[in-house]
Amino acid sequence: MSSLDSLEQALRNQPRKPPLEKWHPVLSGAIDIHIDGRGDWYHDGSPIKRQSLINLFASILRREDDGDYYLVTPVEKWRIRVDDTPLLAVDMEIVEPGKKQRIIFRLNTDELVLLNNAHRLQIENAMDQPHPVLELERGLSARLTTAVFYRLVDAAQQRGEEIGICSEGEWFSISQIED
Repeated sequence: MSSLDSLEQALRNQPRKPPLEKWHPVLSGAIDIHIDGRGDWYHDGSPIKRQSLINLFASILRREDDGDYYLVTPVEKWRIRVDDTPLLAVDMEIVEPGKKQRIIFRLNTDELVLLNNAHRLQIENAMDQPHPVLELERGLSARLTTAVFYRLVDAAQQRGEEIGICSEGEWFSISQIED
């Protein structure tokens, strides 16, 4: 089995996410869960160290039109605080470099995300530093770690005046890093 086949199978075999789009409970209130700018999760000021618990919370997390983040179940909805992005892209792999190239990111929850039209890459500037963010479902996003972003930049190509990367036949500009 090729690495492409194994990655595609891993993408298909990821656990199904709960159907948050079908759940619309009344706001239960705010819960003291905080995700800091480094992507670390806290409850009542103490770090959440169990990765399985972080993964569970991330699976029921969504961002709503009001810009706030909520943990949602069929009967409860709790507001939490997020300083930057709730998730991190901690690794990436470029599959079939060239015309059929695909870029797959691994999140800090072990979820695999294919860079494509549904999961776009946005590069903003924050305090004169590039702030690369991968758009996800449910209004969520994942910031690329510095190491992953440098690997992405290293693989980038230039098209005229623009610097970017291709994945799934889509061009994603990262030229903003030059601003």
